[in-house]
Amino acid sequence: MAAASAVLKSEWTKIRTVPSTVWTLTSAFAVTVAVGAGLSALVGSTFDQMSEGDQVIFDPTLISFSGMTLGQLAMVVFGVLVVGTEYSSGMIRTSLAAVPRRGTFLFSKVAVAGVLALLVGLLTSFLSFFLGQALLGEHRASIGDEHVLRAVVGAGLYLGLIALFSMGVTAMLRSSILSMGILIPFLLLVSGILSVVPKAKEVALYFPDQAGSKIMRVVPDGMGATDASYGPWGGLGIMVLWVIASLVGGYLVLRNRDA
Repeated sequence: MAAASAVLKSEWTKIRTVPSTVWTLTSAFAVTVAVGAGLSALVGSTFDQMSEGDQVIFDPTLISFSGMTLGQLAMVVFGVLVVGTEYSSGMIRTSLAAVPRRGTFLFSKVAVAGVLALLVGLLTSFLSFFLGQALLGEHRASIGDEHVLRAVVGAGLYLGLIALFSMGVTAMLRSSILSMGILIPFLLLVSGILSVVPKAKEVALYFPDQAGSKIMRVVPDGMGATDASYGPWGGLGIMVLWVIASLVGGYLVLRNRDA
């Protein structure tokens, strides 16, 4: 127990003393809140100009999370740097010499970074919601409305899971540059493009970001929603499976390959 505690403390020291990881978490928070607030204010002032059909399917909770697309990219960078910096700096050899049990090393890192990403994600989602709703004025939703609390908590979980998924992918690829070169284009472009291609969208619905983001919706058919065979929690469950697969893959690569 003492040894595990020491490893956790060591990983916490690594994360909080590296400026890049601190800045990426700060960026995830600031960008998500700022973009969500800006679009909420814009929609609040132009709501009456929207068509009747758009007003019917309007999801005030979801509009608060408009910054999630950019915020999740900052979380990707955070997850990649937490793991990838060990390889790019050459510290992985020193770390594994200090903690020979590779599972303990990897999952201690994932635990510390994951809890931190989750806390920042929840803080981001709640602040985005309350600020966004205040700017929507009379068109706002209340945290006590049906399914709203689920969406707000789910948005925070989504950000945390994105960071964990990125850690697992980076542990498999063992390179920050390669990991970001795959994850960022995938989340920013490929996933979104495939989700509107007729013959590909059925598959894209099961991508981690497409499935996980379902949890943030309160109006099921609102604002560009696509039909899926799963609900909000089912979508988050699919994302969790992606995260587990990436972390198991990362562990297997770390266990079976030289540092």
